[in-house]
Amino acid sequence: MEMNVSEMINMESISCARCENGFEPRAKIVNSNGDLFHPQCFVCAQCFRSFPDGVFYEFEARKYCEHCFHVLYAPCCGKCGEFIIGRVIKAMGATWHPQCFTCEMCSKELADLGFTKNQGRALCHDCNAKVKAQGAGKHMCQKCHSVIDGDPLRFRGEVYHPYHFNCAGCSTELTSTAREVRTRPGYTANELNELYCLRCHDKMGIPICGACRRPIEERVVTALGKHWHVEHFVCAKCEKPFLGNRHYERKGLAYCETHYHQLFGNLCYVCNLVIQGDVFTALNKAWCVNHFACSSCDQKMTVKTKFYEVDLKPVCKKCYDKYPRELRLRLKKYHENEAARDQIISPK
Repeated sequence: MEMNVSEMINMESISCARCENGFEPRAKIVNSNGDLFHPQCFVCAQCFRSFPDGVFYEFEARKYCEHCFHVLYAPCCGKCGEFIIGRVIKAMGATWHPQCFTCEMCSKELADLGFTKNQGRALCHDCNAKVKAQGAGKHMCQKCHSVIDGDPLRFRGEVYHPYHFNCAGCSTELTSTAREVRTRPGYTANELNELYCLRCHDKMGIPICGACRRPIEERVVTALGKHWHVEHFVCAKCEKPFLGNRHYERKGLAYCETHYHQLFGNLCYVCNLVIQGDVFTALNKAWCVNHFACSSCDQKMTVKTKFYEVDLKPVCKKCYDKYPRELRLRLKKYHENEAARDQIISPK
């Protein structure tokens, strides 16, 4: 219990409650709840120092300064590690400040809300219901906080039962197919958005994104017979947005230049870039005309240059002739066997 030092008074023929010695006439005496002390005897029972500002804590008839009392008796918070003065929350096998005992998902204070222990975590009842719904593969309505059995309605980044809302145009009860529309162009705050049924939305002439199926209220990309948000029109291979760059279409899909040619066109074996001009084909590979060179001397070769295949790479005749005769014979025999095998697999 916290108390203040009472006023100093002069008394005779009495003794100090600590040292039991008497007081000199007209000496200063500390009176604390009827107990009298010499000023030098009115100290903390632990550190023997005087009480700062006269404030002390009393426990089992002994008086302590604030610091010593906290060290000896005050519990520590399981979150911040500080001493807890005042209200103490005991939960999850630890003690907490009321403001430190919070839901591990939404951070709401749980002292007055109550909580549920879920897999070692303290969760508010709403978050616990959300976790249970997710575990069952369902959503939880952010309005009534119950499980959504059918398709949810998505609005302002949350999910709801559709029947909680009505169309902003015709006031009919909405379904999960409702469209969220920004009602004031130029504003991005979610509170300016409203919901419309499909019929009213179609009358507004707002295009729908082919990827997310949400209304497109700013820049529109039209391709593949559909409309797209700029950030949702992406390469089918690398999934990077085109952002205005050229794309290539094939079988209803869009590809960036690199992946289109990688999958369906020609990339140079040396520079790994799309071959824009003439293509030099050799050794089952494609080359830029200026990049087809001997792998030994790096001498550029043309379609008229005689070359040999060594380790799947081209070697000019001059470099090939420098190889040991035994190696050349083995290479020749290897290529003859490969040619015979290919002829067996693919007979004319």
